[in-house]
Amino acid sequence: PTKGEYQFIIPPTSATMGKGGESTPVTNAIQTTSKDGHWVSPYNPLDPKAPQLPTKGEIKAVIPKECFERSYFHSMYFVARDTVLAVGCAYAAYQTLSTDVPANLLSLDALTWFVGWNVYAFWMGCILTGHWVLAHECGHGAFSPNQTFNDIWGFVMHQALLVPYFAWQYTHAKHHRRTNNTMDGESHVPNIRSEMGLCAKDERHSGYAIIHEAMGDGPFAAFQIFAHLVIGWPLYLMGLASTGRLGSDGKPLKDGDIIDHYRPWSKMFPKKVQVKIAMSTVGIIAAWFAIYKAAQEYGALPVTLWYIGPLLWNQAWLVLYTWLQHNDASVPQYGPDEWTWVKGALSTIDRPYGIFDFFHHKIGSTHVAHHLFHEMPFYKADVATAAIRAFLEPKGLYNYDPQPWYLAMWKVAKTCHYIDGLDGIQYYKSLEDVPLRKDGKKVD
Repeated sequence: PTKGEYQFIIPPTSATMGKGGESTPVTNAIQTTSKDGHWVSPYNPLDPKAPQLPTKGEIKAVIPKECFERSYFHSMYFVARDTVLAVGCAYAAYQTLSTDVPANLLSLDALTWFVGWNVYAFWMGCILTGHWVLAHECGHGAFSPNQTFNDIWGFVMHQALLVPYFAWQYTHAKHHRRTNNTMDGESHVPNIRSEMGLCAKDERHSGYAIIHEAMGDGPFAAFQIFAHLVIGWPLYLMGLASTGRLGSDGKPLKDGDIIDHYRPWSKMFPKKVQVKIAMSTVGIIAAWFAIYKAAQEYGALPVTLWYIGPLLWNQAWLVLYTWLQHNDASVPQYGPDEWTWVKGALSTIDRPYGIFDFFHHKIGSTHVAHHLFHEMPFYKADVATAAIRAFLEPKGLYNYDPQPWYLAMWKVAKTCHYIDGLDGIQYYKSLEDVPLRKDGKKVD
C-alpha cells in the first residue's frame, strides 16, 4: 500500500453471486482505505509484493459461458422498455406542464413551472441515457449477433441524441484498447504538470494552477464538475478536450492539431473508416436541421424544454460514467513503457449507482466486466461481475468503491487534476497540494 494507507481483510463470510445465481464465498478479499476513511485501490504496482496479473484468458475462464450469449429479443425488449418509459415521462409532462412562461415570474405558478420542467428534464435525460447505453452496446457488438443489425439500431439511437455513432464507435473502441494509457488513451486522458500551468518545481505560473489559486479548493472542484458534466461532452466531440496524444497513424499530435469526431479526414480516424465518419456527420447535420425546423414551427423555448434540457442531462450522465469509472487518485495511469492491456482494463472501477442502475443498465456497477469483455451483453454483466469479483478480489485486483457516486464525483473533482509525466507508472495529483505563490492566500 502507498504511504498513509492500511489494509484490512474482509471476513470469509462475505459472498457474491456465482454461476446460476448461487452464492459464492469470497475469502480474504483485500480492500484498502485511507486514514480519512476513503476507499483506495488495493492494487499498487509500485509495491514489490504486488500480485502478478492474470491473463485475459484466465479471467474469462471463471465466467459462465452463457454470459457471452447475445439475444435479439432481450436487447429489443430493453429498447421497448426504455421507449415506453420515455413516452410515459413525456405524457406526464404534457398533461401537467405548459410551455408558456407564466406572466408573473415571481409567482408560485412560475416556481411550479420552473421546478416542473427541471424535474422532467432530469428524469427524461435519465431515461434517454438508457437508450444511449443500448446504442453503446450496439457499437461494441454486444447488442445482437449481427453487427449490421447492431449498427442500424445504434445509429438511430445515438444520432437521435446528437452522438455521431460511427465516429464515437471508433474512438470508444480505442478507449477500450488503450485504457489508462497516458499517451494513446482516449477520453479523460490526464493532463501533465506543465499543461496545468506548473513548473518543474511545482511553482504556479499560468493556466489552471492560477485559476485554482484564485478560486480556492471547493469552488475549483465545483468548476471541474461543471466543466465535465455541462460542456465536457461537446468539447470532446469537437476535439478540444480529453482526447489522446497520438493520431490514428501512431504519431504524436502537433501543437494546434484538433482531432474532432466530425471531419472524416480528422487525424483521429484512419482512411478505412472515413465513409462511416461522413455518414455520422451527415446524420448529426440532419438532426440539427430537424431541431431548427422544429424551433421554427413550435418556437425555440418548447424545443429547449422538451428536448435540449433532457439532452443536457443525458450528456452529463455519459460523461460522469466515463469520468468516474477510470479515475481515482489511487488508481494508476501507465506510460507506454509500463502499459499493458490487462493493466489498463483492471484499472477500471465499479461503483454503486442505486436506482440509476435500473435506468442505465448497470453500466457503472459492472464496468470492470465491461472493460474486460466489451462483447458481453449488459444483461449478463451482473453474473459475470460476481464471478470476476470472486476471482480478482482475493488477489487484491478488483476495484470497487462503495462510496455513493455523488461523493465519489466530489472526491475525484478535488484530487484528480494532473500527473507528473507521461512515462512509467503515474498517479493523479491534486492542485490542492501545490504550494501557493508568495502573494497567494489559501481559500477553502
